[in-house]
Amino acid sequence: MSPETAPRLSHVGLYVSDVPKMIDFYTRVLGFVVSDGAPDGRITFLSRNPSDHHQVVLVRGRATDLETPMVQQVSFNVGTLAQVQRAYRKVTDAGCQGIRPTSHGNAWSVYFQDPEGNQIEMFCDTPWYVPQPLGFKIDLDKPEDELFRETEAYCRDREGFKPIEEWRAEISKKIAAKLNA
Repeated sequence: MSPETAPRLSHVGLYVSDVPKMIDFYTRVLGFVVSDGAPDGRITFLSRNPSDHHQVVLVRGRATDLETPMVQQVSFNVGTLAQVQRAYRKVTDAGCQGIRPTSHGNAWSVYFQDPEGNQIEMFCDTPWYVPQPLGFKIDLDKPEDELFRETEAYCRDREGFKPIEEWRAEISKKIAAKLNA
């Protein structure tokens, strides 16, 4: 059995009250590009790295004043589907609340809450891209190969489906254009 992959902090989700203002700041000031988002503006994904679909997620719905920071979730890339399944078993065994095994098409995830109610995500990437946001329930007790086949079949039926390497080439061009501007 291979050693457990150390979790890698991947992205941060922020609840915000003024999405356009925040998009402007992250793109204009910090050099991110919009990598995806809902047409109605409820969620926007940003990245500066073609290997990561998103590094920052802006989510409409901040319910506190601007003096109180709002972190929507902390996400860790655990490297493989087997490690996501392992994390799922661990948080289930620990009695964590809010456990949600989910596929986003471009990632397999398990969401859960820490003891103070903060949302945590343990995930790994898939070899595909599908436009985001997308999320559907998965059964992490199924064998890896079965989850792989089911996810691929579901995603192939979605408009915009492509291999992740094709998406990375496209976003690389966007990032390069932004950095060279």
